[in-house]
Amino acid sequence: MTPRQRFFECLQRSPPALFEAALWVCVEHDKDLNVESVLADFRDLQQRVSYGLPMLPVSELAQPLLRRMNDLGFAQDDFTPLRPQAALLDKVLAHRRGQPLALGLIALELSRRLEIPMVGVNFPGHFLLRVPGADHLLDPCGGRRLYPSDCRELLHRQYGPNMKLSAEHLVNAEPRQMLQRLSRNLRQLHLAHDDYIAALIDAERVLELGNASAADYLARASLYQRLDCPNAERFDLEHALMLSDDPIQRIRLTERLGHLPPNSIVH
Repeated sequence: MTPRQRFFECLQRSPPALFEAALWVCVEHDKDLNVESVLADFRDLQQRVSYGLPMLPVSELAQPLLRRMNDLGFAQDDFTPLRPQAALLDKVLAHRRGQPLALGLIALELSRRLEIPMVGVNFPGHFLLRVPGADHLLDPCGGRRLYPSDCRELLHRQYGPNMKLSAEHLVNAEPRQMLQRLSRNLRQLHLAHDDYIAALIDAERVLELGNASAADYLARASLYQRLDCPNAERFDLEHALMLSDDPIQRIRLTERLGHLPPNSIVH
């Protein structure tokens, strides 16, 4: 099977193998990566984290787990500009620096193996974690507790004071949603570093995961434009036009389609 097929095979398991699926994303960008070797090394990290946890009920160990990760050097990558390795799990495991989502995926796998209840939350701009039933969220970058006022402040820092906190921002994330978010992050990071082929690999994965938005089709269309593939660009622009509810965006998409050469037939 190809790495992409392995990726979807992980999602079809019951329960889905979230962490392993994220590693197959890494293989798409590094054909020499050995997933089994990474999983074997992860057992050592699991033991190191486990040995440092206090003797508490498992329902109270989520924050200590995140603090233990921080003690072992796991922290948010503050390198500017942010590099794709901040979202690739194999690189994050090696360098212990990454985006909140990458750190969160590692924490979720540790919590699964140690039977500590924890779920992901697709909070805008900064992935978060939650203990089911708790009245707070947890920052995967160190384990800080976040109550509604803290979440509101975090949202304002990311998007400005006009962004309102809503219940939608605090919903638990399903495995497909987390992996789609990871793919979008990688798409943007590879694009920012002018690696259009790598960005296209991620853009295709975003769409294959389903429930893609007009913005997702536009992102891939822009990559096809840079790679001088007008037929593929047209396909994605037409899909973005069908999905868009913004009348101004629809006008711009129609104009952009009008400037493309007619579809050519390849013999």
